Amino acid sequence: QVQLVESGGGLVQTGGSLGLSCAASGSIFSIGAMGWYRQTPGKQRDLVASISRDGSTNYAEPVKGRFTISRDNAKNTVYLQMNSLKPDDTAMYFCHARLSALGYWGPGTQVTVSS
Repeated sequence: QVQLVESGGGLVQTGGSLGLSCAASGSIFSIGAMGWYRQTPGKQRDLVASISRDGSTNYAEPVKGRFTISRDNAKNTVYLQMNSLKPDDTAMYFCHARLSALGYWGPGTQVTVSS
């Protein structure tokens, strides 16, 4: 079993910054790709950014140039630095990690950007 716990969400004004982190624990041998997704009520969960174990990154178009994903393999932790936040970034943010053929989700952390 793998457990993911996100932290760092909260309320911020438009143009502000927030940093999210997600720590994995449990029966971990070697976590593969990790990523962040976000979801608003009634909508599907969309990819925000992902990072492979060797550091290759991928970003959704709406966050390119504003968000930065990184990871610390020694700590089994993935980070998301969010700058120049917009009200459209308001969502529940979920951490995802892939271990072998299985994917794991964290419970989510709320990010609210006020206008």
